[in-house]
Amino acid sequence: MNGYDALLEGAAWLRLPRGLIRATGEDRARLLHAMSTNQVQALTPGQCAHAFFLNAQGRILADAWIVCQADALLIDTEAETKDKLLAHLDKYIIADDVVLEDVSGLSVTAIEGPLAAAPGPDWFPISAVGGQGFRYYGDTPPPDLPEATLADLELVRLENGYPRYGVDILETHLVQETGQMASVSFTKGCYLGQEIVERVRSRGAVHKHLRSFRVTGQAVPAAGSELLSGETKAGVLTSAAYSPRFGEVVALGYLNTLFEKGDRPLHLADGTVAALVTPSASGL
Repeated sequence: MNGYDALLEGAAWLRLPRGLIRATGEDRARLLHAMSTNQVQALTPGQCAHAFFLNAQGRILADAWIVCQADALLIDTEAETKDKLLAHLDKYIIADDVVLEDVSGLSVTAIEGPLAAAPGPDWFPISAVGGQGFRYYGDTPPPDLPEATLADLELVRLENGYPRYGVDILETHLVQETGQMASVSFTKGCYLGQEIVERVRSRGAVHKHLRSFRVTGQAVPAAGSELLSGETKAGVLTSAAYSPRFGEVVALGYLNTLFEKGDRPLHLADGTVAALVTPSASGL
């Protein structure tokens, strides 16, 4: 079984290029709790949580898995956003007992797929495709499973409708626009950007949402391709790939809320039909 089929039907493994920041010191949980959208102080060793890091305007600077280890909190983020996130967090350490260390040299091994299981202790329940997955930080032998590629992983996450920061979620976006509300706690108390998140929640003031689409044919539209309804711009695609599983293109993109009922036909500029997928695997 090849890596793509294993991700769909069983389990596969691969090494992931990730940006890793280790936070140590007595105030590490307090700092990350105050800087991210999800519960951190409640984490115990062996647990993890996905969260966004926002600026004061409520825009998303980065996303990360916050992994609770016995003596540290490990921040697992996109490799491309690691330096930005490290500088952002360091700026808010004033009198706190917190030390941040770039440990991106650690190997990150992932197991993904509907039959994925943790081979042993210290594997954290994290998926890069919105399904069943586990992740290990440090040196470990390759599991006795088919090896997948990053291209396989990218395709399956799109088939599942699972977004990725830096591709589908950018610094211009608000939390509610992404649909990833499991990454936000509304009971944790204050954190940077919370005022905007709460204001949007109380007013419902977003005009677009990240959604999953199917596009007819095999030609993969470029990121930034406009979604149209007649001659009216309805949204924009952020990522896409041809899916052998579905025999058409799978894509993610932002759709104006006026078109979310699905009763107004959507197409690309070349006339290619785009259909809204409801619901997607990630709940978008």
